[in-house]
Amino acid sequence: MIELIPAFKDYLWGGNKLRTQYKKDSTLEIVAESWELSTHPDGESIVKNTGQTLLEYIKEQGHQALGSKCKIDDIPILIKLIDAKQSLSIQVHPDDQYAKAIENDFGKTEMWYILEAEKGAQLVYGFNKDLSKEEFENNIKNNTLTDVMNYVPVNPGDVFFIEAGTLHAIGEGIVIAEIQQRSNVTYRVYDFGRKDANGNTRELHIDKSLDVTKLNKATHEKVEYNWQNIKGGKFALLVDCPYFNTIIIDINDAITRDVASESFEAIMALDDELIISDSKTKINLSKGDTIFVPANSGEYKIEGRGRILVTHL
Repeated sequence: MIELIPAFKDYLWGGNKLRTQYKKDSTLEIVAESWELSTHPDGESIVKNTGQTLLEYIKEQGHQALGSKCKIDDIPILIKLIDAKQSLSIQVHPDDQYAKAIENDFGKTEMWYILEAEKGAQLVYGFNKDLSKEEFENNIKNNTLTDVMNYVPVNPGDVFFIEAGTLHAIGEGIVIAEIQQRSNVTYRVYDFGRKDANGNTRELHIDKSLDVTKLNKATHEKVEYNWQNIKGGKFALLVDCPYFNTIIIDINDAITRDVASESFEAIMALDDELIISDSKTKINLSKGDTIFVPANSGEYKIEGRGRILVTHL
């Protein structure tokens, strides 16, 4: 089991809840994101015990640490915490085909778990009606995009699956855990006219957004939980897609899992006072902590009362 130190981002829309409430040790004035599990060059996680980057650790251990389902010699997912003190830009991500051709990166399909939501908090998930490409472009040009966006009120525990090509935005007052493809490609469509510390507006990516955005009316929003009982708690499948599989486990005493040869597991604690252990290591988990368990690691145990997200391939 590998305990990780995240990389931090100070985007202008962020707050400081990740430092004050999630115990993230950052000297940044704004802590908008913590990249909890990342081998992306834009922000790499560090192995706590050795000081290696997570990618250095993977290269040292070899492909067996990733598992037989992994088709590249790298971790193909990225896990973040995001604190939106202000709304994020209205944005979209490309799929693999477009991203590889244009950006030399992966596409970005993602999942959000709502950790906190202030009263009245909402996010943007797609459109409230079908649009043509011409209508979408006109809405952007005429500054009327907000009229056709689909707004969804949110509460802690809500889950959303955002496929590449879906217009979206995290609204102000929301803290989320994000599980995504290993990518940092974002196309901003609208940014509320905000300016950075130097007085400059942030770049928009209108042409690329027009290329990749799905223009159909949003037909689904929140992921439904289908709880199943297991020894020591219960679990529900949240996302099963070509890029990752994520379940939530509600632990009421202790649960045991076995990590075989097919895939690693990434475990994020959603509550405090959980303890994870295997035959060699014992780690006290705080809310928001993420642990990497290499493939072929065998059995581990989590004790306490609380919820975790478990992601594998």
